[in-house]
Amino acid sequence: MAPTLTVFTPTYNRAHTLHLCYQSLIRQSCRDFVWLIIDDGSTDRTRELVEGWIREGKVPIRYHYQDNQGMHGAHNAAYERIDTELNVCIDSDDYLADDAVGKIISFWREHGSLDYAGIVGLDASPDGEVIGTEMPGNLKASTLNGLYAKWKVKGDKKLVYRTQVTSGVPPYPVFPGERYVPLSYKYLLIDQQLPLLVMNEVLCHVEYRTDGSSLNMLNQYRRNPQGFAFFRKVAMRYAPSFKERFREAVHYVSSSLIMGNRRFVAESPRKGVTLLASPLGLLLYLYIRRTQRSAPVSAPEAPSPGRLLQERDAQ
Repeated sequence: MAPTLTVFTPTYNRAHTLHLCYQSLIRQSCRDFVWLIIDDGSTDRTRELVEGWIREGKVPIRYHYQDNQGMHGAHNAAYERIDTELNVCIDSDDYLADDAVGKIISFWREHGSLDYAGIVGLDASPDGEVIGTEMPGNLKASTLNGLYAKWKVKGDKKLVYRTQVTSGVPPYPVFPGERYVPLSYKYLLIDQQLPLLVMNEVLCHVEYRTDGSSLNMLNQYRRNPQGFAFFRKVAMRYAPSFKERFREAVHYVSSSLIMGNRRFVAESPRKGVTLLASPLGLLLYLYIRRTQRSAPVSAPEAPSPGRLLQERDAQ
């Protein structure tokens, strides 16, 4: 019988942290899961490490290696291979809370249905402190964007999706020479279809590391302007307020200028807002260019799905 949950982990040269997730999976009392590791071109000991864990047989593991495509390319590869009812991404430097698998599956069996895209739960620091705020006490379901915009929830949250839903929206586009499209693209499309069940339980422990790409967003903006411009157009189309549309337009203008696209107004889904945002977009473009020489060099791995608020803050 196939398991209910796929825990998938995109990884790039994180052999030194991947054991944290492995050990947390060993601690799970509910074994109704499979661990899918997407190795996005690692050149360290990741393959040898995983092969050793597979031989141990303590956790059911599926391993896939591919040339480096960035985090969104690793997510595409994961979604192509997931065949369980539910899926959750645990980053290569994070780990599951004890009994998280059991909590997810029991919660879904009690409350889940085709009316929901999945579950949104809490992230916590390694010492157990909830990242940001907990969920509103009486809230049963919400879209991801609604949690932040309407209910004023703060901090990273953990997303557990129904695989039928994640498979039903388009994959992340891959642009030659770039390694990033915001992961929130897919979540934004899902938001237009169904809400998430709200679960006020810690599902994942996260730690922000100095080598993590969520701390290097300016470099991501410079290196991946096509991916950002693509996402900003989608975000402008679905933004629930003028303020959010304007913010997305500012970043769309900036990314368009970085990639040398002079037709950005004609190609915008919100031409009027884009025109209004052009002066600030130009200033942001100049700021990014000015800080280029002094910015730290980041790894080609892109921000993780658990870093949605970091992406928002970077905007």
